[in-house]
Amino acid sequence: MSTDVVQIETRESRLEHLPISFFASMMGLSGLALAWQKGVHVLHIASEWVPLVIAAAAALVFLTLLGLYGAKVALHPSHVVGEYRHPVKLHFFPAVSISLLLLSILALNMWPAMAMPLFAVGASLHLVLMLLVLNSWFNHDHFQTVHLNPAWFIPAVGNVLVPLSGLALGYVELSWFFFAIGIMFWIVLFTIIINRVLFHNPLPERLAPTLFILIAPPAVGFLSYVRLAGNVDAAAHILYYFALFMTLFLITQVPRLMRAAFFLSWWAYSFPLAAVTIASLTMYEKFGGTAFFVISAVLLGIVTTVVTALVVRTLVAIGRGRSACPNRPARDPGRLETQ
Repeated sequence: MSTDVVQIETRESRLEHLPISFFASMMGLSGLALAWQKGVHVLHIASEWVPLVIAAAAALVFLTLLGLYGAKVALHPSHVVGEYRHPVKLHFFPAVSISLLLLSILALNMWPAMAMPLFAVGASLHLVLMLLVLNSWFNHDHFQTVHLNPAWFIPAVGNVLVPLSGLALGYVELSWFFFAIGIMFWIVLFTIIINRVLFHNPLPERLAPTLFILIAPPAVGFLSYVRLAGNVDAAAHILYYFALFMTLFLITQVPRLMRAAFFLSWWAYSFPLAAVTIASLTMYEKFGGTAFFVISAVLLGIVTTVVTALVVRTLVAIGRGRSACPNRPARDPGRLETQ
């Protein structure tokens, strides 16, 4: 067999096993760009070029992943259907629409002409994906308690993101519609997941990082609610301080989590940390004070370090040929499996 044929088969194998969960990296990069965008405006600590460069990198990653996964849909449709029917991987499909919504938020200040089309496609696609996920939940015959994990929050978080660009584009009632869906499902899912964590077996090692997703719904909910209500009232304080408490708690779990091998699921650290960073920057912007300044600056430093480390670890793993083979045994600690 020639070298060319071997190389083609290797590329085909990587494409065949490219996981939908790879879009979580796009969420992390976009979250970091939004955090720096807010940080530059509130803390005045860097040039406006910093968030612009990160946002451009996020857009490039999204287009690359969209192209690769589109090729997987065309060439390996059975594997895509398999991911959709998987009780864990199913919940990463809305990461595609969430990526579009995050890009629409970034575009409001950076590429205004793109904000509307990104929002329209992102919100519409997310509604469709949310309905598909719900259909799977309500008509399933394969879900078990062991399948439940914080990644189930991903569809709900996407709904709560809609007001962050929807209000600026004039869609007030539509923003409330999505916000209501996201908040109500967050409350339900949070209760179920706490039950799963307390009374059933611990999360598998490769899914343990998804615990950080618990930060995202209250943090993003705070940001959207402040936009919708127009001020930081009692409900906003509850959302923010709960997100901050969950961040503090999960930081205490880092030593245990860091003992695990590297998986693609480590990207679950990134977007939630970015969301609570932006929420803290918003609190500092509204109220000032040394405490909010320190919290914001520290969190911005943490999320920047985390995303940088994740980018490096992911590129190293891809360089070693562990690009996306979730069902294969890995030969090195740089593997990227998620489920």
